[in-house]
Amino acid sequence: MALVCSSCKEEDRSAGGIGQPPPSAAPAPALAVPAPAVAEPPRVRETKEDRPAIRFVTYNVENWLTMERFVNGKAVPGVAKPEKERRAVVEAILSSKPDVLGISEIGNESDVEDLKKHLSDAGMPLPHSHLSRGGDPTRSLVILSRFPIGSTKVHGNLSYRLGDREYVMQRGILDASVNTPAGAFRFLGVHLKSKREVEDGDQEEMRRSEAHLLRRELDRILQEDPQARLVVYGDFNDTRQSPTIKTVHGSGNGSRLKMIALKDSRGHYWTHHWSSEDVYSRIDYVFVSPALGRAVDWDLCKILDNEAVAAASDHRPLLVVLK
Repeated sequence: MALVCSSCKEEDRSAGGIGQPPPSAAPAPALAVPAPAVAEPPRVRETKEDRPAIRFVTYNVENWLTMERFVNGKAVPGVAKPEKERRAVVEAILSSKPDVLGISEIGNESDVEDLKKHLSDAGMPLPHSHLSRGGDPTRSLVILSRFPIGSTKVHGNLSYRLGDREYVMQRGILDASVNTPAGAFRFLGVHLKSKREVEDGDQEEMRRSEAHLLRRELDRILQEDPQARLVVYGDFNDTRQSPTIKTVHGSGNGSRLKMIALKDSRGHYWTHHWSSEDVYSRIDYVFVSPALGRAVDWDLCKILDNEAVAAASDHRPLLVVLK
């Protein structure tokens, strides 16, 4: 079992004691007179310091798309993610009530609309979305939000060479800004090369090369604006001390990201279960830029591990609270 020990703290401070979640805020007193009949503004959650807070969840939902699947022991093409698993995905994140949701392993626009409908039917509407695609024609990245999505960017030239062959970053880089009551945040999502071997290249070198492409784009953003409020997240398919994660993390004082180290309710840190090998590992992460270090409510960040998680995906959702 591959586990990485840390606490729900910023990485450089994770050697201290494990923080406990704060008590729930007391309910607001009832109004003396009825509220006027006007449209309700977007609900803003508060942290224990009574500052606006944004709840961000990132989740690899394991193939919310149409593909070949095994049904009754036989491979059948053109099968959607089973409805039971789709309902479990929604239930897995329901208690976290995300304001912004970053999803890996979704298919096309119709799959995004299907996810949005499932969320809305569960009382968790996230009406705004941005779908991003790379070289992979099957699996995409999408971000959903309660708040309107502002500017987006398509990152070009996401290719690299290994030996005599050129490759394209398979899922690309999702880049979208969201203006919230807690300020503007720029979200960059990725899903790096899987650990599965391929015939035409070394999977570790491919993943590390994709990490270098992401780091190149991050350096450009931070050179142009050292105060950029970046949230870098996703399925990185590698462990904490790997060259891939060290590359994304960075080394310079002005460009080194802060890793949000998360744990679940049992104090465990794994985010992915590879069932065929019975391996548990931490391969999903959220980083923030230096300007956002003080905007993270470290004590409220966690890995979601309710009963529905096991039936939903081979990954677990990560919750980060920004203020």
